Amino acid sequence: ASDQVAEDPDRVSNALMVVEITPKTVQSAIATLSRPEAYRRTVTVEQFWSTGSGSYETTVTVSGGWTRMDRTMPDGRVRHSIIGPEETCVWYNNEAEIYRSAVGAVSADNEQCIPTYEDILDLPVEAISTADYRVLSDIRCIYVEAAEEDSQLCYWVSVDTGLLVAAEKLLDGQRVYRMEALTVDQTEPAATAFTLPAG
Repeated sequence: ASDQVAEDPDRVSNALMVVEITPKTVQSAIATLSRPEAYRRTVTVEQFWSTGSGSYETTVTVSGGWTRMDRTMPDGRVRHSIIGPEETCVWYNNEAEIYRSAVGAVSADNEQCIPTYEDILDLPVEAISTADYRVLSDIRCIYVEAAEEDSQLCYWVSVDTGLLVAAEKLLDGQRVYRMEALTVDQTEPAATAFTLPAG
């Protein structure tokens, strides 16, 4: 009976293929990951400086080529932005005035103030000091640690969703930046999420 279990093709095809992660292979491994086509999550960004710290949350809603971000600013205003295939729209609170611009070099990741996949993939291989699998709050991640001049960069990328779930930047050993987005809802968002005020 044990031979039958070992040779069961369904068991073999459902097995998780684990790729060895090293500083030399991590960029290739991350390049194979794909993000969900539709999801919603909250990204928390903290910034630290010598006299204190500040943080903000951004609710991110994605569907295909559309991304909506709702960020609560330190002054209490909410900054809304929708990035579509051709246009970016920004407005505050429930105001009717909308700033529009053609989609340019600013990606949805940049707009969220989080590192991008390109940041990890563009690292010189020799700058990557550590790369392995780690679990962060029950999320299986590929972990990357790299040095850049006088700073240390750390990234956690979910192997299940392909999303960056946490990142840190340390300057001379002191944390100056941290982002975290540990939960994700992969339900298709309603089309109204990408509707501008007043239609």
